[in-house]
Amino acid sequence: MRVSVRNAGFQQWQALLTNRTKRQRAGEFLVHGVRPITLALEHGWTIRTLIYPDRRALSGWARGILDRAGATPVAMAPELVAELGEKHDEPPELIAVVALPDDALDRVPVGPRLLTVVFDRPATPGNIGTLIRSADAFGADAVIVTGHAADPYDPKAVRASTGSLFAVPVIRAGSHREVLDWASGLRAGGLPVRLVATDEHGAADVAEYDLTGPRILLIGNETHGLSAAWRAAADDTVRIPITGAASSLNAATAATVVLYEATRQRRGR
Repeated sequence: MRVSVRNAGFQQWQALLTNRTKRQRAGEFLVHGVRPITLALEHGWTIRTLIYPDRRALSGWARGILDRAGATPVAMAPELVAELGEKHDEPPELIAVVALPDDALDRVPVGPRLLTVVFDRPATPGNIGTLIRSADAFGADAVIVTGHAADPYDPKAVRASTGSLFAVPVIRAGSHREVLDWASGLRAGGLPVRLVATDEHGAADVAEYDLTGPRILLIGNETHGLSAAWRAAADDTVRIPITGAASSLNAATAATVVLYEATRQRRGR
């Protein structure tokens, strides 16, 4: 297939960049970059279409992805590829149209050392992507995004995750109740999971709290923190001691600190 003008197909793909509703209806989103596309393929994500600049020599990496992915190849005018890649100078070598996964909590791998992060109503896609990247780096099993929140499949979130979106299950839950019901089911099955909220007035410093058991970490909205419902649901609350003039940490940064501490403690067990 070749695309040389802004036809209906191009316009549909272009809409995936800015329109969350259309991403959801189409069940797909756009990805570019060597690491993200490679990780999507390695972790078994469905790549529906691969777009590349027409009449341009491709690298061995790009040819290998085209051969292995089993996706529909689309040769597109380079200036249009640059638009989809949100680049003004040089088009990306490949753009993948990737299928959205199901938002099902059974995608979370559950075990005796469960470590999952709940991000409550994040407003900024970049913060979601940064948190997903930290979750991947420090061994979290999943990230759950709750409430009225930015979209993890927004291009800014995808870029900020630097490919970790494809390595860590990310699930969107419309309400905290869905997650609480899931946690209750884990407890009923014998897993002593605890919900741990982060708050500047927490009862214990994070380094003094036991993070070695099954834990669900609760991270609040960048401006307003955790909702009243999540505060009420938390079993424990921890604080991150800070000094200097800063009154608080960015939400994704706070999550990174707690995840690092969990990893540090678990390495000793």
